[in-house]
Amino acid sequence: MSFLAKMRGAGTSPPRVGAAEVFWSFLGALAGIGAVAWLHERVADPLGLSMLLGSFGASAVLLYGAPKSPLAQPRNLIGGHVFSALVGVSVRLAVPGPEWLVCALAVALAIALMHATGTLHPPGGATALIAVSGGPKIAALGYLYVLFPVLSGALVMLAVALIAVNAAPTRRYPEYWL
Repeated sequence: MSFLAKMRGAGTSPPRVGAAEVFWSFLGALAGIGAVAWLHERVADPLGLSMLLGSFGASAVLLYGAPKSPLAQPRNLIGGHVFSALVGVSVRLAVPGPEWLVCALAVALAIALMHATGTLHPPGGATALIAVSGGPKIAALGYLYVLFPVLSGALVMLAVALIAVNAAPTRRYPEYWL
Protein backbone atom coordinates (compact mmCIF):
# COMPACT_ATOMS: atom_id res chain seq x y z
CA MET A 1 0.00 0.00 0.00
CA SER A 2 1.39 3.39 -0.93
CA PHE A 3 1.99 6.14 1.59
CA LEU A 4 -0.84 8.31 0.24
CA ALA A 5 -3.28 5.39 0.01
CA LYS A 6 -3.00 4.97 3.77
CA MET A 7 -4.60 8.39 4.22
CA ARG A 8 -7.91 7.45 2.57
CA GLY A 9 -9.30 5.77 5.65
CA ALA A 10 -10.95 2.40 5.61
CA GLY A 11 -13.61 2.51 8.30
CA THR A 12 -16.83 4.31 8.96
CA SER A 13 -17.58 7.01 11.50
CA PRO A 14 -18.87 5.73 14.83
CA PRO A 15 -22.59 6.19 15.53
CA ARG A 16 -23.74 9.25 17.44
CA VAL A 17 -24.38 8.85 21.14
CA GLY A 18 -27.81 9.29 22.68
CA ALA A 19 -29.12 12.18 24.73
CA ALA A 20 -28.43 10.44 28.04
CA GLU A 21 -24.75 9.99 27.16
CA VAL A 22 -24.52 13.66 26.17
CA PHE A 23 -26.19 14.67 29.45
CA TRP A 24 -23.89 12.58 31.67
CA SER A 25 -20.78 13.71 29.76
CA PHE A 26 -21.87 17.33 30.17
CA LEU A 27 -22.61 16.91 33.86
CA GLY A 28 -19.30 15.18 34.56
CA ALA A 29 -17.26 17.80 32.72
CA LEU A 30 -19.15 20.61 34.44
CA ALA A 31 -18.49 19.09 37.85
CA GLY A 32 -14.87 18.07 37.17
CA ILE A 33 -13.62 21.29 35.63
CA GLY A 34 -15.83 23.27 38.01
CA ALA A 35 -14.23 21.59 41.02
CA VAL A 36 -10.69 22.21 39.75
CA ALA A 37 -11.48 25.84 38.87
CA TRP A 38 -13.19 26.43 42.22
CA LEU A 39 -10.19 25.03 44.11
CA HIS A 40 -7.90 27.17 41.98
CA GLU A 41 -9.87 30.31 42.76
CA ARG A 42 -10.48 29.65 46.47
CA VAL A 43 -7.39 27.76 47.60
CA ALA A 44 -4.47 27.60 45.18
CA ASP A 45 -4.42 31.11 43.71
CA PRO A 46 -4.44 32.90 47.10
CA LEU A 47 -1.40 30.77 48.01
CA GLY A 48 0.36 31.72 44.78
CA LEU A 49 -0.23 28.26 43.31
CA SER A 50 -2.29 27.05 40.39
CA MET A 51 -4.76 24.24 39.81
CA LEU A 52 -5.84 25.01 36.25
CA LEU A 53 -4.18 23.60 33.15
CA GLY A 54 -5.44 23.63 29.57
CA SER A 55 -4.64 19.94 29.32
CA PHE A 56 -7.31 19.23 31.96
CA GLY A 57 -9.93 20.22 29.38
CA ALA A 58 -8.74 17.36 27.19
CA SER A 59 -8.68 15.02 30.19
CA ALA A 60 -12.31 15.98 30.85
CA VAL A 61 -13.26 14.83 27.34
CA LEU A 62 -11.74 11.41 28.04
CA LEU A 63 -12.89 10.97 31.65
CA TYR A 64 -16.45 12.17 31.30
CA GLY A 65 -17.07 11.70 27.57
CA ALA A 66 -15.26 8.39 26.96
CA PRO A 67 -14.85 6.76 30.38
CA LYS A 68 -14.38 3.26 28.91
CA SER A 69 -11.38 4.35 26.86
CA PRO A 70 -8.06 2.84 27.99
CA LEU A 71 -6.67 6.39 27.73
CA ALA A 72 -9.15 7.58 30.39
CA GLN A 73 -8.36 5.04 33.11
CA PRO A 74 -6.87 6.21 36.45
CA ARG A 75 -3.41 4.77 35.72
CA ASN A 76 -3.30 6.70 32.46
CA LEU A 77 -4.79 9.91 33.85
CA ILE A 78 -2.44 10.18 36.83
CA GLY A 79 0.65 8.56 35.34
CA GLY A 80 0.31 10.33 32.01
CA HIS A 81 0.04 13.77 33.58
CA VAL A 82 2.69 13.23 36.28
CA PHE A 83 5.30 11.61 34.01
CA SER A 84 4.72 14.26 31.36
CA ALA A 85 5.07 17.06 33.91
CA LEU A 86 8.34 15.57 35.18
CA VAL A 87 9.63 15.31 31.62
CA GLY A 88 8.53 18.83 30.75
CA VAL A 89 10.16 20.45 33.76
CA SER A 90 13.34 18.39 33.31
CA VAL A 91 13.64 19.31 29.64
CA ARG A 92 13.04 23.00 30.41
CA LEU A 93 15.80 22.92 33.03
CA ALA A 94 18.28 20.80 31.04
CA VAL A 95 17.93 22.04 27.45
CA PRO A 96 18.84 25.71 26.93
CA GLY A 97 17.07 26.11 23.57
CA PRO A 98 16.07 26.91 20.91
CA GLU A 99 12.43 27.03 22.00
CA TRP A 100 11.15 24.93 19.10
CA LEU A 101 13.52 22.12 20.10
CA VAL A 102 12.68 22.32 23.80
CA CYS A 103 8.95 22.14 23.01
CA ALA A 104 9.30 19.26 20.58
CA LEU A 105 11.66 17.33 22.83
CA ALA A 106 9.40 17.70 25.88
CA VAL A 107 6.35 16.34 24.06
CA ALA A 108 8.24 13.57 22.25
CA LEU A 109 9.95 12.36 25.43
CA ALA A 110 6.66 12.53 27.35
CA ILE A 111 4.99 10.32 24.73
CA ALA A 112 7.89 7.88 24.82
CA LEU A 113 7.79 7.68 28.64
CA MET A 114 4.01 7.26 28.71
CA HIS A 115 4.31 4.43 26.19
CA ALA A 116 7.14 2.80 28.16
CA THR A 117 5.18 2.96 31.43
CA GLY A 118 1.77 2.01 30.00
CA THR A 119 0.29 5.37 31.00
CA LEU A 120 -0.53 6.91 27.61
CA HIS A 121 -2.91 9.84 28.17
CA PRO A 122 -2.98 12.28 25.23
CA PRO A 123 -3.48 15.38 27.42
CA GLY A 124 -0.11 14.52 28.98
CA GLY A 125 1.54 15.84 25.83
CA ALA A 126 -0.04 19.21 26.54
CA THR A 127 1.05 19.00 30.18
CA ALA A 128 4.67 18.57 29.04
CA LEU A 129 4.33 21.40 26.52
CA ILE A 130 2.86 23.74 29.14
CA ALA A 131 5.84 23.00 31.42
CA VAL A 132 8.22 24.40 28.80
CA SER A 133 6.08 27.11 27.20
CA GLY A 134 3.72 28.16 29.99
CA GLY A 135 5.49 31.40 30.79
CA PRO A 136 7.30 32.76 33.83
CA LYS A 137 4.66 31.76 36.40
CA ILE A 138 4.84 28.09 35.37
CA ALA A 139 8.64 28.20 35.03
CA ALA A 140 8.96 29.66 38.55
CA LEU A 141 7.22 26.60 39.97
CA GLY A 142 10.04 24.26 38.94
CA TYR A 143 9.24 20.70 40.03
CA LEU A 144 6.39 22.01 42.21
CA TYR A 145 4.51 22.11 38.87
CA VAL A 146 4.26 18.31 39.14
CA LEU A 147 2.28 18.64 42.41
CA PHE A 148 0.44 21.93 41.78
CA PRO A 149 -1.32 22.02 39.39
CA VAL A 150 -0.68 18.64 37.75
CA LEU A 151 -1.11 15.93 40.39
CA SER A 152 -3.58 17.84 42.54
CA GLY A 153 -5.79 18.76 39.58
CA ALA A 154 -5.70 15.24 38.12
CA LEU A 155 -6.68 13.75 41.49
CA VAL A 156 -9.64 16.11 41.80
CA MET A 157 -10.79 15.20 38.30
CA LEU A 158 -10.42 11.49 39.14
CA ALA A 159 -12.49 11.87 42.32
CA VAL A 160 -15.23 13.64 40.39
CA ALA A 161 -15.14 10.96 37.67
CA LEU A 162 -15.62 8.22 40.26
CA ILE A 163 -18.78 9.96 41.47
CA ALA A 164 -20.17 11.52 38.29
CA VAL A 165 -19.64 8.66 35.85
CA ASN A 166 -20.94 6.04 38.29
CA ALA A 167 -24.02 8.18 39.04
CA ALA A 168 -25.30 7.31 35.58
CA PRO A 169 -27.19 4.01 35.60
CA THR A 170 -25.57 2.76 32.38
CA ARG A 171 -22.01 3.94 32.94
CA ARG A 172 -19.12 2.55 34.96
CA TYR A 173 -15.71 3.96 35.87
CA PRO A 174 -13.00 2.83 36.06
CA GLU A 175 -12.64 -0.19 33.84
CA TYR A 176 -9.41 -0.99 35.74
CA TRP A 177 -7.05 0.76 38.15
CA LEU A 178 -3.60 -0.58 37.24
